[in-house]
Amino acid sequence: MADNDSLSEFLASAVDAARKAGDIIRKGFYETKHVQHKGQVDLVTETDKACEELIFKHLKHLYPTHKFIGEETTAALGTTELTDEPTWIVDPVDGTTNFVHGYPFVCVSIGLTIGKIPTVGVVYNPIIEELFTAIRGKGAFLNGNPIKVSAQTELITSLLGTEAPTQRDKLSVDGCTNRINNMLSKVRSLRMSGSCALNLCGIACGRLDVCFELGFGGPWDVAAGAVIIREAGGVVFDLSGADFDITSRRVAASNPFLKDALVMLCAKPSEKLGLHRSWWKIGILSKSTCVNAFC
Repeated sequence: MADNDSLSEFLASAVDAARKAGDIIRKGFYETKHVQHKGQVDLVTETDKACEELIFKHLKHLYPTHKFIGEETTAALGTTELTDEPTWIVDPVDGTTNFVHGYPFVCVSIGLTIGKIPTVGVVYNPIIEELFTAIRGKGAFLNGNPIKVSAQTELITSLLGTEAPTQRDKLSVDGCTNRINNMLSKVRSLRMSGSCALNLCGIACGRLDVCFELGFGGPWDVAAGAVIIREAGGVVFDLSGADFDITSRRVAASNPFLKDALVMLCAKPSEKLGLHRSWWKIGILSKSTCVNAFC
């Protein structure tokens, strides 16, 4: 594990890179975009590529022995294996569809893993000038001010963040809409920002209470957000309740009070009865939580 001085240096370098990329995004946001399709609704622009090139060049110059994973370069070539080595994981423009449509939920996401553990995180939205930062064990911040997850304890009064799948086959779409239909009566409301990284930061600063996303692009969407949430007092996990796996393309997050309620809400019908009985027995769920979340 790197010492505190090194981690602070890594964070400062990532913030510098994110701000430089943010200048490119801000300029491109108000110009005509040249859009390419990676899938039916999965887009990429010249801004994505320019930002990733800038970030990689900046960080590789400073840390030539580190590993790098990026959505538009290494991932496109299929070289996304995560090792124990210090690894920068970059999404140069998270929310590309928002960027193309002039919708201001767009960010740069830069995470550093050490020993495969998210350790440094920077998420920067240059359109509304919000910079989220965190170092493992040192707290989380928004524009330099400490942030904490919400203290909400009931799903029925919680705001849920999620996203539609980029795959638009019937199985994927039905799976998403069926899950949302089931959830809408169990939470206060639902939001789709169009950016996984910003959804995670929404949990970290208390704007959202619970969120999940299935089938997103890859670790570049979550590497920074995971450490920011944890340092803000939140939890990151698999929607099944299992430990978070940065390579799995599945993520859920919440404040500590709502994790079990979200997992149970999303469990398969055959799993719910056993989860309900075991959690009620050991006192994890209050009666009101069970009624609000699962009935």
